[in-house]
Amino acid sequence: MTSSGDRKGAVGDGETVFAGKRCLVTGGLGFIGSNLALALNNLGAQVTVIDACAPHHGGSVHNLSEDGGEPDPNIAVITADIAEVSDPTVRRAAVGAEYIFNLAGEVSHVDSMTDPLAALNSNTTSHFAFLELLRNENTDVVVVYTSTRQVFGRPRYLPVDEDHPIAPVDVNAITKFATEQLHLLYNEVYGLRSTVIRATNIFGPRQRLREHAHGFLPTFVRQALQDEALVVFGDGLQERDCLYVDDVVDCLLLAASIEDAPGELFVIGNDEHLTLRAIAESIVDAAGSGRVEFGPWPADRDAIDIGSYFGDSSKAKRMLGWQPRTFFDEAIKHTISFYRARYAWYL
Repeated sequence: MTSSGDRKGAVGDGETVFAGKRCLVTGGLGFIGSNLALALNNLGAQVTVIDACAPHHGGSVHNLSEDGGEPDPNIAVITADIAEVSDPTVRRAAVGAEYIFNLAGEVSHVDSMTDPLAALNSNTTSHFAFLELLRNENTDVVVVYTSTRQVFGRPRYLPVDEDHPIAPVDVNAITKFATEQLHLLYNEVYGLRSTVIRATNIFGPRQRLREHAHGFLPTFVRQALQDEALVVFGDGLQERDCLYVDDVVDCLLLAASIEDAPGELFVIGNDEHLTLRAIAESIVDAAGSGRVEFGPWPADRDAIDIGSYFGDSSKAKRMLGWQPRTFFDEAIKHTISFYRARYAWYL
């Protein structure tokens, strides 16, 4: 088990790649972005984060604390939407960056169905403006964009690889797919060195737990911590490959540092496949509280459910040298411990 503070050595020569480099993390107060920002800081980078702090998206300055105390003072924070390219602080951070990890956007697939235009603005329109700024003023930057496996929709075969057909079942996935293609187009046409990562069910420290709309994993963790029932919809036999956030951070760092990565899209997932029932049971065991129950699918969830999903990470393993390193049982114990020590911040 590693933590964001132990990220040195996890990405080979990451200490030399990122030490002293100007790194910008958009959505950097959120779940993945904050873990990444802390990892970059520990690798000696000059880190700036931009976050719009949109309600219910999970952005919080508490996420930039390693030990549950004050946020790390070495990480500069800009509260703004990345679309605000006329804001001098946003412009200066974007134009001055050598590496940009682009994680800004709406995270809820359910919310995107109730307010599609908000998802479009957050996930695509704002990125269009941001990419235009980079095209005009910082084409030397390396950009890594983080997308979602949801763009595939219901799998036609397993494991899902980069050649799998695209058939999104919700607005969030459609907008993320559009933004993927923008990043790849700007790489091809304008020479903006952009890489796209499609990741699967990510969990771990610093994830917002309060809303059901952020996915089943944080919901299960919250319910277990509050000694409530973890309701598994249907028979619970759908399979998932759950990725610990530290493994995702490793992949993002590698994607930024490997010379052949720009212009490429990578599917990443875990080699460990678990049923939803087994995942819920492991969380209850780790927490020592809660219980597993079964119930019918709510209509809004059933409409966008994709069944079983697990990804084929062969390309990322081959080109990036990346490997998922953390088993679920090990990671969920660390995750539960993290939230117990910071209960009020996340619940």
